[in-house]
Amino acid sequence: MQREAMADFSILRTVANSGRAAAVFAMLSPLLMQCGDGKQADPPPQQVTVAKPIQRTIVDLDEYVGRFVAINSVEIRARVSGYLEQIHFRDGQIVKVGDLLFSVDKRPFQNTLDQARANLEQAKANLAFTENDLARGQQLVRDKTITEQTFDQRTQANRNAVASVAANEAAVRQAELDMQFTELRAPVDGRIGDRRVSPGNLVTGGAAGNTTLLATIVSTDPIRFEFTFDEASYLRYERFSRTGRDVTGRDGSVVVMLKLIDEPDFKHSGYMDFVDNVIDRSSGTIRGRAVFSNPDSVFTPGMFARVRVPGSPSYAALLIPDASIGSEQVKKFVLVVGAENKVMPKYVTLGQLSDGLRVIKDGLAPDDAVIVNGLMRVRPGMQVTPVEQGAAPPSAPGAPPAKPN
Repeated sequence: MQREAMADFSILRTVANSGRAAAVFAMLSPLLMQCGDGKQADPPPQQVTVAKPIQRTIVDLDEYVGRFVAINSVEIRARVSGYLEQIHFRDGQIVKVGDLLFSVDKRPFQNTLDQARANLEQAKANLAFTENDLARGQQLVRDKTITEQTFDQRTQANRNAVASVAANEAAVRQAELDMQFTELRAPVDGRIGDRRVSPGNLVTGGAAGNTTLLATIVSTDPIRFEFTFDEASYLRYERFSRTGRDVTGRDGSVVVMLKLIDEPDFKHSGYMDFVDNVIDRSSGTIRGRAVFSNPDSVFTPGMFARVRVPGSPSYAALLIPDASIGSEQVKKFVLVVGAENKVMPKYVTLGQLSDGLRVIKDGLAPDDAVIVNGLMRVRPGMQVTPVEQGAAPPSAPGAPPAKPN
């Protein structure tokens, strides 16, 4: 009885294994049939995004680094010596022309002025006496009452009196100037620095080199920006200018753009007003200068910035996305879709970036279909499926059509 049961169990296991094998064979049979044909289906062409170059009028721009410099920079020094009496400004404030800055004790100069005026009155009185004496002497010399020598003496006395009046008038004017110089006023508009001398100190004035520096004023609006460029750039600018297309800016007509070190874009507009007449022999560069308005006093003399100046006359150019450009050692190329939708390379000459697009100076035609997306999936000679940038991708075979919007 036990042997019969074991035989029946063996039969059932064999039947079960046979059923599983049949199921596996049924699943693999389609694949085996395809392998039996001896051919494998080719993959479809890679889909890439293409775009035609953008045509735009471009001006090449050159960038330089420079510093701001003040148009006017004045050292405030006393013209007369004396004790500093009062300071009339706050350190670092904006001052206007004529604002009172310092006061020097004026009492000694007032005394000198009063004395000069008194001497002038005395000289005028002496002049009036000599004029009357000379007028009487003219009649007396005709009547032979006085000698010619006496008349000559009266004439000489009158001339001395006239000279004395002139000298005393000059002394009065000088004393009045010294009185004015006791008040030091701002000669230019700008921002004044800190005071160098406190009230009560003796300041040395005059025109000598040992005068006392009291403060400095620098103008802020407008302000200049100075930079240097190389000799090759200078020659290029000059040749363009001689063709009637000025890019040097000596006449103030060339607009330039500037950005500070913490700004992403060139948003400050100014104009070129000067290019030096000598190239520096030690560096081979020449100095240029631009002027910018500075109503908010953001620009400060000595501050670094970058300036962008026109480097060529305007010309028609083709622009493509910078990411679509490849490199082959020192050469640059782009991939375009040519005849029969095959990929082909074109070597190009690059220009500057403009609004995120790269200027192509040579090597590309306006109607070329440049591959801008899918570059890593293709190579020259491959057949691809091009899709215009911004267009809907083509539907896969057997897929339902897209619903209209």
